[in-house]
Amino acid sequence: MERQTHIISALVEHKPGVLYSVSNMFRRRAFNIESITVGPAEQKDIARMTIVVNADERILEQVVKQLNKLIDVIKVSVLDPAASVVREMVLVKIHTPNSNVRSDVINYVNVFRGRVVDIAPDSLIVEITGDPDKINAFIDLVRNFGIKELARTGVTALSRGLKSVRI
Repeated sequence: MERQTHIISALVEHKPGVLYSVSNMFRRRAFNIESITVGPAEQKDIARMTIVVNADERILEQVVKQLNKLIDVIKVSVLDPAASVVREMVLVKIHTPNSNVRSDVINYVNVFRGRVVDIAPDSLIVEITGDPDKINAFIDLVRNFGIKELARTGVTALSRGLKSVRI
């Protein structure tokens, strides 16, 4: 079976230890998490986890079954990437030793609809938001200038239209 990237949306109780329980389940089963984001959902005391895994259908099925067994997990859904809005944010500190490099980087940031969020004498910190392919393309483009630091948020996603992951 072919491995591919899957996005899992889970509604969980918003309390201490839930992230540990979920990540520990992945550890025990030797499943790898490509990215995980967690934040409060639209309902009080509920959090939404967006988990990205690279797996075949059999492993994905096991991940969903194991998540559903956890006490603090309320609902688990696998999102269809074609019918979902998928976003990620990255902060990149780029080496800009002179005004020519700084100008080139700012032009790239504008093309990618990003923002310069910090300026120092020899670097810029840039914020780019978009799908993971856009983030990867920007990183590849500015790598030659020298990336001093990089921080990615991980994927967050919601289903398009009327379809919702709700309790």
